[in-house]
Amino acid sequence: MDRAQAIANIEAYFDDGRFKTDLARRVAMPTESQNPDRKADLAHYLRDEMIPSLAALGFSCRIFEQAGVPGPFLYAERVEDAKLPTVLGYGHGDVIRGLDAKWREGLSPWQLIERDGRYWGRGTADNKGQHTINLAALAAVIATRSRLGFNAKWLIEMGEETGSRGLREVCRDNKALFAADVFIASDGPRLSAERPTIFLGSRGCMSIDLWIDAREGGHHSGNWGGLLSSPAIQLAHALTTVVDEKGRILVPELRPKHIPNSVRAALADCKIESAPGDPETDPDWSEPGLSPAEKLFAWSAFEILAMTSGVPESPVNAIPPRAWARTQMRFVAGMDPNGFVPALRRHLDKSGFKMVQVAPAGDEVMHATRLDPDHPWVRWTSASMARTTGRPPAVVPNFGGSLPNDIFSDLLDLPTVWIPHSYPGCSQHAPDEHLPCALARDALRIMAGVYWDLGEPGTPGSAA
Repeated sequence: MDRAQAIANIEAYFDDGRFKTDLARRVAMPTESQNPDRKADLAHYLRDEMIPSLAALGFSCRIFEQAGVPGPFLYAERVEDAKLPTVLGYGHGDVIRGLDAKWREGLSPWQLIERDGRYWGRGTADNKGQHTINLAALAAVIATRSRLGFNAKWLIEMGEETGSRGLREVCRDNKALFAADVFIASDGPRLSAERPTIFLGSRGCMSIDLWIDAREGGHHSGNWGGLLSSPAIQLAHALTTVVDEKGRILVPELRPKHIPNSVRAALADCKIESAPGDPETDPDWSEPGLSPAEKLFAWSAFEILAMTSGVPESPVNAIPPRAWARTQMRFVAGMDPNGFVPALRRHLDKSGFKMVQVAPAGDEVMHATRLDPDHPWVRWTSASMARTTGRPPAVVPNFGGSLPNDIFSDLLDLPTVWIPHSYPGCSQHAPDEHLPCALARDALRIMAGVYWDLGEPGTPGSAA
């Protein structure tokens, strides 16, 4: 029995409908972590779905509870030999709210429907479909080889969609338990549906509020217009000193100092294209002189998520007393988010906008991480994927969104390699979330190959 047989076994698992059956059972569980009424469903997913699935593969399982978080955490391990490499995997079983009424006719967030070459349902792309693929690939290797040939550990949380509260504490308090040689997991999108992808970290994310409290109460614009300052106008002008009309960040401390050469080299092979149904990108937006991939994966973005002044749904003839904006920084490795608010404060003061107040929004800050594209585990994983597919994967130093990857890369001190099994147009977090069937089958083959190769000689740090 060999690698080709393991891949043939996983192809049969998909082709005979077992993958669809497993995913349908998991999608049917309404694990909305933002909904307090679903707390029992979050525990049910781990205790009655994940634990039996992992136990059938020879894993021992343990549940961790943390006060004040949406759901529990599952740790599972299969240790074959202490001398073998150890791989930590990760997934999350919670999902964004179903938004049931907004799905297209004939679809439901809690029922897996196969239509138009896609599996529709909440969690198909984020993240139930992705960890279902990885667990099935592990099963295929065990069935073929009668062992993995490496030690496997898994961590599955039920609160990723609410900021992974408690995950850091679980990993910090049980650091020795999560010790491994490498972290290999799946979340987020490929570069495109057709291009297998590796990403090595994520951009960070921090929300920042800017506002002006000019006075108590509104005042009639006929009596006071021209005499009283408008906080909305002042805030709008203040924001134009932070980012210009083309989206270019003007505050030096909010911009990366440079793009490393290894990152530029990796991104030279990454082409950003809009698929059918995607918005058309604006080529002149953001930092001039950068490729679209460099703008998305290697640079910062400053966004205005919301603005209010007065009562937008029912305007009156009064000068509002207050204006407010929720902004967001997406930033890359090497930048310290603790410096963003002080930098904005200095910049606004220097620009004549001392009346603008600025403070962190209070949301969880996601820190930026990035494994070097030249790292041995990156080269090894890329070679394994290419061996299966016949084509090299795209290597993205970090993807454009945010994940709690710093817990694995910094706290647990692991090289982090993500192999995503979704694509940018999957409607993640929106109605009509879906996973293309062809992508799922391709991902199953890739992961069976990766897990097979992990059990062979020649992994980084081992004897060839």
